[in-house]
Amino acid sequence: MAPFDAVRHLVGLQAQVPLDPYTALWSRLASFEPASLAELLERREAVRIVVMRGTIHLVTASDCLRLRPLMQPILDAEFARHRDAKELRGVDLRRALAFASSFLAERPSTGRELRAALAERFPALDARALGIACRCKLPLVQVPPRGIWGRSSQVVSTTAEAWLGAPLDSSPSIDEVVLRYLAAFGPATVADVTTWCRLSGLREVVDRLRPQLRSFSDDAGRELFDLPDAPRPNPGVPASVRYLPEYDNVLLSHADRSRFVPDGRRPTLGASWRIGFGSVLHDGFVCGVWRLERPRGNGAAVLDVTLGDRLPKRAVASVAAEGRRYLRFAAAGAETTDVHVVVSA
Repeated sequence: MAPFDAVRHLVGLQAQVPLDPYTALWSRLASFEPASLAELLERREAVRIVVMRGTIHLVTASDCLRLRPLMQPILDAEFARHRDAKELRGVDLRRALAFASSFLAERPSTGRELRAALAERFPALDARALGIACRCKLPLVQVPPRGIWGRSSQVVSTTAEAWLGAPLDSSPSIDEVVLRYLAAFGPATVADVTTWCRLSGLREVVDRLRPQLRSFSDDAGRELFDLPDAPRPNPGVPASVRYLPEYDNVLLSHADRSRFVPDGRRPTLGASWRIGFGSVLHDGFVCGVWRLERPRGNGAAVLDVTLGDRLPKRAVASVAAEGRRYLRFAAAGAETTDVHVVVSA
């Protein structure tokens, strides 16, 4: 599967950490090269934008135009509860949003630049609050080099319409999006779909789609839904070791996380499982966390892996071997690389 097809199949990749999508695709695709994803961003075939759960995702250009309008209720709710929103209660924001949209379409800008322009044009209004309103009310994409492998950049934004040269979808189909979620993550409950996108009212959508779906019951008696012809491997099929990024779709797309986090495993990992660490999966379940200490220049790169409990020696060897493979990808320019595997106390 090509990177573009994978991004579309997964309905986008979690991307608030700019380079997470590269690790996410490396863990899923054979012979993945970072340049292939970077080119999608640079050619505007994929973009970084706030969509599901009000978080940054890397999505295809067509999904950007389709998903962003669907997720507006999430962002409206986020703005309403933001502490700075109270500064704009009762204010008609249409003029300010129209100005910001035109300003950003003409010249992609940083948040500071946008706030300065808003302060100059609307001196009676709180510029910080207006900036939050723009984030929540306008379809803003983060433009390259943000999110490009091997490069770094502060967030610079413009509107999706300006960047892609096309309008947002005026009548996007939530039914289609739910079907695509199931194609990527099913079998799943209605609660799982809701957790994935954070939209409400999805029970009605799933009931409407029921004739197109196949249903199952899990051990707890919950109803699961999937596409009739979706692949459903036998539980006995082995799952390879995976190194997932700090935020990954599979870990954030289900309400019931027991399907990949065994009972008690997360408490066992304790303080090891925190922001800045990716997850290690063995046989389909989280068994530990990892963090890459990147080298300065071409120095040594060290991958620190903490396992939540003791695994058989063969399993630990597989975790270490996959770690070495990941280092060849993520730290290709390092003079030396090493994998440290320890068991959490």
